[in-house]
Amino acid sequence: MSEALDEMFLLGEDKMEKAIAQMKREFASVRTGRANPGILDKVLVDYYGVPTQLRQMSQVTVSEGTTLVITPYDKTILKEIEKAIIKAEIGVAPNSDGICIRLNFPPLTEERRKETAKEVKKYGEDAKVAVRNVRREMVDELKKIEKAENMPEDMVKDNQDQIQKTTDKYVAMIDSLVAEKEKEVLTV
Repeated sequence: MSEALDEMFLLGEDKMEKAIAQMKREFASVRTGRANPGILDKVLVDYYGVPTQLRQMSQVTVSEGTTLVITPYDKTILKEIEKAIIKAEIGVAPNSDGICIRLNFPPLTEERRKETAKEVKKYGEDAKVAVRNVRREMVDELKKIEKAENMPEDMVKDNQDQIQKTTDKYVAMIDSLVAEKEKEVLTV
């Protein structure tokens, strides 16, 4: 195999890995009924005019499986943190006692679980679209390499098959992760 082909496959697989990593980050922000600090990843607090991630400016712990306790390193920004949590619309109201903020996650209703499962499927579909876009890029790149290196037809076919196998592998990984997350969401 030529160096250009090796590079194309490495780059393609790297992009597919990134699509899966992005999907996993999206999954972390999905509410499952259990308290998960990952849900706060998208919460940005206005810290002296600079939007700062909540988890960089406070300690976040899970208490009793259904409560997140947010203890800011700087107690003077408690109100700003509360505002940021409300603005982020994570579906839980913050309770402040002047020292820390508690987020109590009530058990999800059946309807909310189904909505969340749909959200999980959407993230999975987005990841599959990203993987298929990478496949298209790889096929286009293969055509360029084929012309540049005057590649035999059977070698082109073998490489196309390899691209499809790689794509299928990542789509199967996505399906597996989506099924796992759906099961977690739908389990009462």
